[in-house]
Amino acid sequence: MPVINLLGPTKKRRTDSNWSVIIAFSLLLIIAFIGIGGYMVIEKLTFTEAVYMTIITIATVGFKEVEPLSELGMWFTSFLIVISFGIFVYAVTSSARYIIDGVLRSYYRDRKMSRKIKRLSNHVIICGYGRNGSQAAFDLAMHKVPFIVIENNPEILATLRDNQDILYIDGDATMDEVLENAGISDARAMITTLPADADNLYVVLTAKGINPEMTIISRASNENSDIKLKRAGATNVIMPDRVGGQRMAKLVTQPDVVEFIDFIMLQEPDNVFLEELSCEKLASCFDGKVIQELDIRNRSGANIIGLRKADRSYVINPSQDVVLSSSDKLFALGTVNQINTLRSILAEEVDPDS
Repeated sequence: MPVINLLGPTKKRRTDSNWSVIIAFSLLLIIAFIGIGGYMVIEKLTFTEAVYMTIITIATVGFKEVEPLSELGMWFTSFLIVISFGIFVYAVTSSARYIIDGVLRSYYRDRKMSRKIKRLSNHVIICGYGRNGSQAAFDLAMHKVPFIVIENNPEILATLRDNQDILYIDGDATMDEVLENAGISDARAMITTLPADADNLYVVLTAKGINPEMTIISRASNENSDIKLKRAGATNVIMPDRVGGQRMAKLVTQPDVVEFIDFIMLQEPDNVFLEELSCEKLASCFDGKVIQELDIRNRSGANIIGLRKADRSYVINPSQDVVLSSSDKLFALGTVNQINTLRSILAEEVDPDS
């Protein structure tokens, strides 16, 4: 983000409101001490009587004095009214603004949010909640992947505060402290969608330095930024303009194919959808065996439509004689129940011929 501010505009405004209230009541307290001391010295009142006289004088409510005032006491009361009236109004106005502006409500909501964030682990951090960031958040929520948003745009933050289901941090993602508050050390991945490529580059460098094992997906606008971001440690770099152009061309040349893929990718988990399955927990009885021996289609109802080998090469629509390994990743198409059944089949330690 262009503004390098740890607190962000909203927190700055909230801090200003906090200081206004603190200053107002500090001045009011000073005036109260002056009034109590003055009445006790000038009019020889007790502490309780002096407090009473000070309160009714500052508040200008017009109640009867405890004792008839001396001439000096009248001058002191007049002086106290003059200097305290403006301060009293200022204190009341600051308090009303503090509550009306929602600062108090936002403060407690942010504290509650902070406690939830501290309990997060193996989550995804989304830097920026613009068009790309909000779409990423929607897809992660659909797949029930925990995530946290870092944003410092006041208008976007107001939207986030109204959504109780989204965890967020009001801050600049380019600041180390903000990333640490987002639990970057315990995060599984980061998606940085900041408008400026320089900011994305800085976030990638910082994140990679704190958590080298983290998967980092970065947005890029310029062609040259692609290489720089990958050198900085980004696992993948997405260029929305390029992807959008390719999609437009495909809609001209192969419109039905694009719509079919979208239909699959945008399905709700309760319907048929595409899922990535790791073979890291592949049962030893299947390691080194061919796909046919799993009898996946008959046993689970899901279909394996792709496979990625350890060397990151892809096998599209693998044949039944492709050998499986624990370093492979499978791409399966099916309902949530079918995918879960397939996941269980891959991990079960039984003889596949039984």
